Amino acid sequence: MAPISTMNGQGQGCELGHSNGDIISQNQQKGWWTIGLINGQHKYMTAETFGFKLNANGASLKKKQLWTLEPSNTGESIIYLRSHLNKYLSVDQFGNVLCESEERDAGSRFQISISEDGSGRWALKNESRGYFLGGKPDKLVCTAKTPGASEFWTVHLAARPQVNLRSIGRKRFAHLSESQDEIHVDANIPWGEDTLFTLEFRAEEGGRYALHTCNNKYLNANGKLQVVCNEDCLFSAEYHGGHLALRDRQGQYLSPIGSKAVLKSRSSTVTRDELFSLEDSLPQASFIAGLNLRYVSVKQGVDVTANQDEVGENETFQLEYDWSAHRWALRTTQDRYWCLSAGGGIQATGNRRCADALFELIWHGDGSLSFRANNGKFLATKRSGHLFATSESIEEIAKFYFYLINRPILVLKCEQGFVGYRTPGNLKLECNKATYETILVERAQKGLVHLKAHSGKYWRIEGESISVDADAPSDGFFLELREPTRICIRSQQGKYLGATKNGAFKLLEDGTDSATQWEF
Repeated sequence: MAPISTMNGQGQGCELGHSNGDIISQNQQKGWWTIGLINGQHKYMTAETFGFKLNANGASLKKKQLWTLEPSNTGESIIYLRSHLNKYLSVDQFGNVLCESEERDAGSRFQISISEDGSGRWALKNESRGYFLGGKPDKLVCTAKTPGASEFWTVHLAARPQVNLRSIGRKRFAHLSESQDEIHVDANIPWGEDTLFTLEFRAEEGGRYALHTCNNKYLNANGKLQVVCNEDCLFSAEYHGGHLALRDRQGQYLSPIGSKAVLKSRSSTVTRDELFSLEDSLPQASFIAGLNLRYVSVKQGVDVTANQDEVGENETFQLEYDWSAHRWALRTTQDRYWCLSAGGGIQATGNRRCADALFELIWHGDGSLSFRANNGKFLATKRSGHLFATSESIEEIAKFYFYLINRPILVLKCEQGFVGYRTPGNLKLECNKATYETILVERAQKGLVHLKAHSGKYWRIEGESISVDADAPSDGFFLELREPTRICIRSQQGKYLGATKNGAFKLLEDGTDSATQWEF
């Protein structure tokens, strides 16, 4: 039996956004986590769809193995667990483990304790019974006074893998340093690809996590980035009052250190400095005008003008979706929004709540898109590069090309699972995998991108499927943004990559079908 320690920490959530539809990371901000729990036999806690049956025999993290961890106001290490059926896990007066009630009660409160053997595993003590929750292949039990192998659980975070990392103590976001060899936690807003991190779950390494940066390196506990992930790059995840702490194999926690706020391990206790929130990364994009093939920019002031040859902060815009209007607001790095002015011009002077700051995105078969403004007309590029909402129809001056700037690495997910290889060593892709493959995105001409594996091989269309075996870029794709967390991937021939039966990853005709919309 491994010794345990009760989790302890501080910190409160922050509210972002203007309405419910704007709060993309609503659950994370409230301290709600979506997780899977793996027992000592490497099986997931499962709530079966029928009969409220519970067991610990799930082979991978699918819908039935998902649990929502909800904080309690009775203590920061006291939580509730809600199944995918929206029922709460509880223990009755006889010690039976149930999951049938839609209401919280005393029997559904569990206290998290952490194994002190360095594995980061959790033990869940039922508050009313005083016993620890354990998992067997055919049922869950709550009969152990002290946790043993069956009562320790490895936590598999089921949040989107690519996130922004926000320090609770510093109230700043993490980003890649200019020298690209450290992570600094001093960004006011998460702007650009340098603030995007992939939290990789390593099941084969005891269920620990690696922090993967956009330049394809891993964070070492000493604060330096390195190409190869080793033991010093692995951290266990701890829950503290709704926030995340990452503990290295020496028992020390990551935190921002010094005037540069370098992310490294130092403290063996958890304060606000060691706490983080994982926040969904909103899409940030650049646009090239079809007329002059220059990037749209706000570099020269408030006018939105297609006049730049390279991409920088002034040519990158954050896309924020208004769920009620089904349109997009485009935010600049100066925290202003594109807005339709009285004369039809587009200026970066808008307020997020203004209807004239919302635009409809219309995608075309040639890989381009158009913006429809609040006056019903399309944005057109003048010879000067200035944008005006004056076009009655979609013509060449009203077309733009799209690049998803803050996704140099993609992770794709559908209802069946993640996109990954059919089997180890197999170069065919499927979309029902429990673990994901990271996909490198290389920008080409006129919105086209090439997709590449870490092996250096490029994606290639073979019939209706995708093989990852090309030595050089061959088949290109267009990315189409559909929702804040969903994209379509369209081939140059106009077909969409979609999920079909049994995890097949194939080219399909329809881009409006949910099967072709990928969570990214």
